[in-house]
Amino acid sequence: MPGQRQIITIATGKKLYVDFSVNLARSFFWWHPDTDIKFQLVTDQPDFIPADVKSKIDLIAITKGEIGEGFSTKLHLDKLISEGQTLFIDSDCLVYRNLDNVFEQFKGHAVSVVGDYIAKGEWFGEIEPICKKFNIAHMPKFNGGVYYLEKGEMVNKVYDTARQLEKQYDEIGFKRLRNRPNDEVLMALAMELNNQVPVADDGSILAEFVNFKSGVKSDLLNGIAELYNSPDHQEYQEHWPLKIAKPAMVHFLGHHSQIMPYVKEVKQLEYVSAKKRSVNAAKQLAFLQVTLPAETASWFKNTLRPFYHSLFGARKIKKSERIID
Repeated sequence: MPGQRQIITIATGKKLYVDFSVNLARSFFWWHPDTDIKFQLVTDQPDFIPADVKSKIDLIAITKGEIGEGFSTKLHLDKLISEGQTLFIDSDCLVYRNLDNVFEQFKGHAVSVVGDYIAKGEWFGEIEPICKKFNIAHMPKFNGGVYYLEKGEMVNKVYDTARQLEKQYDEIGFKRLRNRPNDEVLMALAMELNNQVPVADDGSILAEFVNFKSGVKSDLLNGIAELYNSPDHQEYQEHWPLKIAKPAMVHFLGHHSQIMPYVKEVKQLEYVSAKKRSVNAAKQLAFLQVTLPAETASWFKNTLRPFYHSLFGARKIKKSERIID
């Protein structure tokens, strides 16, 4: 159906990603209680999906490794999408408001992302020689937390190109992420080679913490998400043009899915969605169980860290639980 809309997310390889996808689904349904937008969840571990989510989603069960592993799974979206408009959202994102306007902003693009262009510099490889190799002026640069697709011949062409490029990943000059090919640069190159363009990043659709390191204001149940990049902050990102983002979705990359505000938001979502508690009760319980302990632990850690380091030295960096062996 031409007017059909759907969200799709992928949760394969580890239970961790199923848990992420459950949190994403709960945030989506909080802002879309009565909607014609379908939520499709692709997973090889359907048994881990709780009843409150399973009853609302379109489950697409696959076998382990059926669509690759790691970031490569996102190079198979053309095989998974339905007719109409599809918005892929990474499982470690949360939705902070209704997405109707996001679909409108993307409408008419065969394949698109939220971003800008890069012609030189480092982005999982030196971009200028890669552009010269493929005789292009530049390529889109973006966060792969969101992809937009409208099913058709162009979608198939872009994704076929991306899968072919993946076979030449190291030869092209791209650098790996967590020892695997990064979908973002492959999709960027495939999009440019097929004349597909990004939607400009004005901070209203998607934001993440690589570019906004000055602080965050987050109240998902009330639709508040603000990420800051303040010039007077010690971690100000001078290269990034935006000082503040108020996105519809926040991408909790890496360790950000283990700390505030993510852990608070998902606990509140669990209470209102699975346990049917009121918003006030959910907030109070999450404060006592998550926010207060997290803030107390953070205070002690920051206060005692110099003393700990003087006695024991710096701790070894832990292997990311997201890495698939």
